[in-house]
Amino acid sequence: MSLTSEDADPSEQRAVARPAAANVQPNRVVFNRLELNRILNLYGRMVADGEWRDYAIDFLKDRAVFSVFRRASEVPIYRIEKDPRLARKQGMYSVISATGLILRRGHELERVLLVIDRKLAVV
Repeated sequence: MSLTSEDADPSEQRAVARPAAANVQPNRVVFNRLELNRILNLYGRMVADGEWRDYAIDFLKDRAVFSVFRRASEVPIYRIEKDPRLARKQGMYSVISATGLILRRGHELERVLLVIDRKLAVV
């Protein structure tokens, strides 16, 4: 007694097909939940102060980028990048200014983001 396509349960067929669809692009670098939470907390504070207005997140093959904009039509004023290839060298996290200058690079996201947080404290 074999199951034909008419006898098969449709939910079982979808469950078998789902893992293949979930692995469409496995070679992407992403921010994990804790990293994204820390970045979005900083973003929320800066928006509340009127410094930042928009953001963009890009998950590329070699790095993940969180770009911060003063206005949506401009170039990003800061880019927070995660590049795992640099994890054993200078550190995988970096903050890059609009001019392309690397403001800080390191192994810990908290310490790297201090370069942006400290600018708020100095008035």
